[in-house]
Amino acid sequence: MKLKNYLAIICLSAAFTACNDDFMERYPLDQVIDENFWTTESDLKLYLNGLYPTYVIGHGDGWSQSKYITPLPVTGSPLAYGDFYSDNCVRTGSEPIELAGMNKIPTSAGSGGWSWTNLRKINFFLERYQRAQLSQDLLDRYAGEAYFFKAWDYYRKVLIFGDVPWLTRDLNVDSEELYAPRTPRSEVMDSVLSCINKAVAGLPEKGKEENGRLNKDMANFLKARICLFEGTYRKYHTELGLDGSKFLQECLTACNALLGKYTLYTDNSGEPYWKMFTAYNFDNNPEVILGRTYIQDQFGHAFQRYYDQNNSNRQAMGATRGFIDEYLCADGRPIYLSGTEGHYESNPLFEGYGMWKELENRDPRLTQTVCRPGEHVTIYEGGVVSLGQNGINYPKLNYNTSGSTVTGYRIIKHWMGDMEEQDRVTNGLQAAIEFRYAELLLMYAEAKCVLEGTLSQEDVDLTINALRKRAGFDFNKYPSARLMVGQEPGDPRLDQIYAKKLDYEVSPLLREIRRERRIELAMENRRYEDLMRWKAGNLLTIPIRGTKMTDEMLELYSGAHEKKDTSKPGAERFSATKVTVDKDIFLDEDGFLIGYPKSPYKHTIKGELPWSDYRYVWPIPREEITMNPQLEQNKGWEEAENDK
Repeated sequence: MKLKNYLAIICLSAAFTACNDDFMERYPLDQVIDENFWTTESDLKLYLNGLYPTYVIGHGDGWSQSKYITPLPVTGSPLAYGDFYSDNCVRTGSEPIELAGMNKIPTSAGSGGWSWTNLRKINFFLERYQRAQLSQDLLDRYAGEAYFFKAWDYYRKVLIFGDVPWLTRDLNVDSEELYAPRTPRSEVMDSVLSCINKAVAGLPEKGKEENGRLNKDMANFLKARICLFEGTYRKYHTELGLDGSKFLQECLTACNALLGKYTLYTDNSGEPYWKMFTAYNFDNNPEVILGRTYIQDQFGHAFQRYYDQNNSNRQAMGATRGFIDEYLCADGRPIYLSGTEGHYESNPLFEGYGMWKELENRDPRLTQTVCRPGEHVTIYEGGVVSLGQNGINYPKLNYNTSGSTVTGYRIIKHWMGDMEEQDRVTNGLQAAIEFRYAELLLMYAEAKCVLEGTLSQEDVDLTINALRKRAGFDFNKYPSARLMVGQEPGDPRLDQIYAKKLDYEVSPLLREIRRERRIELAMENRRYEDLMRWKAGNLLTIPIRGTKMTDEMLELYSGAHEKKDTSKPGAERFSATKVTVDKDIFLDEDGFLIGYPKSPYKHTIKGELPWSDYRYVWPIPREEITMNPQLEQNKGWEEAENDK
């Protein structure tokens, strides 16, 4: 979808929504709008415009410091920072209270994600839109937009709470639904599937939609995401006693509607994967299915400025060693080929740890997600990002100092290194990708593998191998880089982790699909949901580590290189902030940096987070249960309160 004018619509909708919210706080909706609304196509569009920025968040707007996506409050762009709530990255300071398992049952009604305001707006529309004197096709089109957002909203709520009330109309203070029990998950998700199918049926084909509005492809993508979530959640969460086959089949139906209609983005930059996330628009990107763009001097954000400040003097994030270790070597084989923990046989291409050697000879996406020192980020000199001019600015290492990577692995996915964009302040124009074809390919591969167990070599070439080829794997030099069904490489490290942390078996083929998903979709806010639907919360308990502080690394950060030597040419200058072991950084017995080493929470010990299965769903606020005793609290939360 080309979204050149997308934010023009958002600007109008923002003005409408602000006004609308104001009077909604004073009067019942039906007493204000019904008298003179719901007559024209413009009325329907204007009302629906207010929903777009609620769901298609992108990089946010304004200062990009707003908090999104409760109950996991992401400050700033949820795409860039959502993986704080996963095993992919670490932030400076202490871990989020939610990861520490120390968050308590919220008190206030409407808090913790248990909010129904947006669904009320959607249901309000669906009860009234047919009053407009329009053709049935147009009515179905705008109803399709509302059903799209309703399906998206409920899918998020089921992810968070499990069973939730299914509401079909906007409620008033005396509505009986306010005092009803939660609707069983099976009924809710059947209704969600019905909603998204109505969206698919009603929305126009790509190219026939009004610029900036939803189309059928976007609905099919969302359907695939919803159905993969529910189908796999039911498969692995056997305690539910629900069959996920129908949803997995519907996922494949949605995927098949899009296969071949899009292609993976490539260019001549040598880093197409990184470059794709640094664009101002998607005019030449055949991979984007839904994105958010911004309009110069009219509507923008400060994401790039905020991102830079976070990596300079505010809260920053660094990738974990566990995440780094999951990347394959350039030959398509893992870093360890055989053996057991402590006695692994290394891949000859793997150079070990220290001085960022672990980033060499790996999946090309690694250095397009986590940068080598001197690439993408250099010593700050007037905003010029040039190793030749400025020299290397080594990552800051400090567990609790703003601007530190903590782990030594600086994330540069979404990073532009463009001072012109930073200087736009709140008028930044960097575009944001919400739905892309790469994720669709991964959904197709996983659903087919899980549902049918008949993922063919042709399917793997269409999906996994296509992604590897775009990433830059050289299949001619390393034929083993091409994944072959039945010839998957062994991975003793990852297989041992799965055997220890999960209560079900993961086949080598499924292991590779999950690996590919983690790598391809890193820092796109997908990992937390994946861990939840795979019933893999225990993976969060793997000790959080960063790079290895070898003797050479300790000398680099000894304080002798804190200031750049201006007498040397740029490429030979470098700066590394001094750190002191057991004060600024803490190391495990093998010399690796410990993430969250001084946690204030009692259950986090030396960078090892806790996990309990009750956390697969979140608690309902106490006031909600007081007002409606039929809303039973999710199991485990009341019992856990005494241990916090």
